[in-house]
Amino acid sequence: MVNQAHTEAVAEFRRRKDEHFAAGRGPVQGAALAEFQGLSYFAPDAAWVFTVPVQPGDLAEMTMATNTGEARTMARFGLATVNLPSGPHILSLFAPLGEDKPARVFVPFRDATSRTGETYGAGRYLDAPLAQSPESDEMLVHLDFNMAYHPYCAYGDGWTCPLPPAENVLPDAVQVGEKLPSGEAN
Repeated sequence: MVNQAHTEAVAEFRRRKDEHFAAGRGPVQGAALAEFQGLSYFAPDAAWVFTVPVQPGDLAEMTMATNTGEARTMARFGLATVNLPSGPHILSLFAPLGEDKPARVFVPFRDATSRTGETYGAGRYLDAPLAQSPESDEMLVHLDFNMAYHPYCAYGDGWTCPLPPAENVLPDAVQVGEKLPSGEAN
């Protein structure tokens, strides 16, 4: 069950993104922009919201593959274990190089919806906020898959988008967040 505050936060996130795209500041351009009616989304579901401890990473540089073949280098900030319907899964969390205390981490992922055409085949992204646990010195990450979004390369050419590493490929169908319009192949 999704509470009202969460539903409103998800709706506001989506409204702002649609407004950004409609203003021509996103990847939708030309004739597609003139026809833009807003992005497509799954219904929110609180079962896909996790606040879990971060297992610290070594901040080692990791070269991530991209859709264009151009490498992107980020730091492996840490790991987080989420309890998916299929069982626990460990996700890698990334930060820009040189940021040892970021406010949020980057979580590229693919899931079963990426394979069925419900979402972009190369995956989706999360920007997940970090916070200190009120009970301990432990760092927590808030992974709200309702906020999952497609990279710009899902909407047009000319964008370089990092691809999720193998450990961030989820066996489950994450049917929340941004989705492709019905009938659109990726």
